[in-house]
Amino acid sequence: MIDAVLLSRAQFAMTIMFHYIFPPLSIGLSALMAVMEGLYLKTGDKTYESMARFWSRILAANFAMGVATGVVMEFQFGTNWAGYTRFVGDVFGPALAAEGILGFFLEACFLGVVIFGWDRVPPRAHWFSTVMVALGATLSASLIVMANSWQQTPAGYVLAGTAQVPKALMTSFWAVVFNPSSIPSIVHVLLGAYLQTAFVLLAVSAYYVLKGRHPDFAKKGFALGLKVGLASSLALAVTGHWQAVVVARNQPAKLAAFEGLYESRDDAPLSLFGIPDDDERRLRLSVEIPGLLSLLLHGPSGGRVAGLAEFPREDWPPVLVCFAAYHAMIGLGMAFVGWMLLSAFLMWKGRLFKSRLLMLGHVAAVAGPYLANQLGWCAAEFGRQPWAVYGLLRTKDAVSRVVPAAHVLGSIAMFGTLYLCLFAVWAYVIGAKIERGPEEEHKGTA
Repeated sequence: MIDAVLLSRAQFAMTIMFHYIFPPLSIGLSALMAVMEGLYLKTGDKTYESMARFWSRILAANFAMGVATGVVMEFQFGTNWAGYTRFVGDVFGPALAAEGILGFFLEACFLGVVIFGWDRVPPRAHWFSTVMVALGATLSASLIVMANSWQQTPAGYVLAGTAQVPKALMTSFWAVVFNPSSIPSIVHVLLGAYLQTAFVLLAVSAYYVLKGRHPDFAKKGFALGLKVGLASSLALAVTGHWQAVVVARNQPAKLAAFEGLYESRDDAPLSLFGIPDDDERRLRLSVEIPGLLSLLLHGPSGGRVAGLAEFPREDWPPVLVCFAAYHAMIGLGMAFVGWMLLSAFLMWKGRLFKSRLLMLGHVAAVAGPYLANQLGWCAAEFGRQPWAVYGLLRTKDAVSRVVPAAHVLGSIAMFGTLYLCLFAVWAYVIGAKIERGPEEEHKGTA
């Protein structure tokens, strides 16, 4: 029989993974719209204004879905995760309040001007509003990721309460904000949002090229998306390495699970492929680069990398899931770099828009960053197990004791059905706006 802990975890995973389809696009799109409007103000090129108008409609629909799906997660803290809420409430309360007051409030206040203010406020005032929306989205994401990072690397707290009912009390807000994993995580998440947005911009532009519609709009949009996509994909490789170093220092069991490393080694290899076998404590069918993991983590002098054998078996993350998610994310990241470099080279040669196959590839490639962002969070959160707060609160102790498994299962079925309907509506609305095109959008807002 499936227990309430597993079902509650499944429910939270479902709701947060569905929710996370939307925020990266809102974060990246608001920033790119600020760039588009800035280019319009600088050059006077109406195509950039048309681009900003068009994408503001996409942003509105996406933002609405992000808000609607995000509220559900906060309710779960009280319904399914009372033990967790009791433990982290003093730490998470200020962070979530700051997110609402500083980030979301700023974003929501100026979003109305961005959507409805075309031709009603001066261009520079509209651009300023777009910048404020981008700033609000960035602040909101940063504070949420900071709170999540505290679960990975707790800092700035003391334990109070009893041994049976412990509670974390904040001793330093800034120590919580700048916990060891917060800055690399925030930077990595924001870059992932910019990459996802760049691929959406590339896909829509490629679609118009294939259809022979809006050529100037499509080619300038594609050029902008390609620059952002190339810069983001290269930067993500750097921040990914940064995060791996932080994980090795603060969550060695998680890194060992990521690499399928069961025994500690001074010349630890970097695993490219394999199938983790917990019973035999080895990586089957492994393809490895000798010594590279030690080199990447400790520099030319090398160094010891802890293996899973150093930790009690009950403290191991689910190794197979962590290994698969982590390696799939890295594989996609390397593919993004190659795809962006190839596209940039062909665009420089003037051959990119002549290739129907490459344009089709860009339309299909839009799914890649969505999947990579989901895999990244799966690796991070599965790697934290069996802890809700790393080293302090186990997941099994974080659930609500009075919520039976049957109720959780019923809510999963209800929310799953609702989310399928919401996703269908979102896809239809976004698809209709893309099919309608920028000129029609411009007329509709005049």
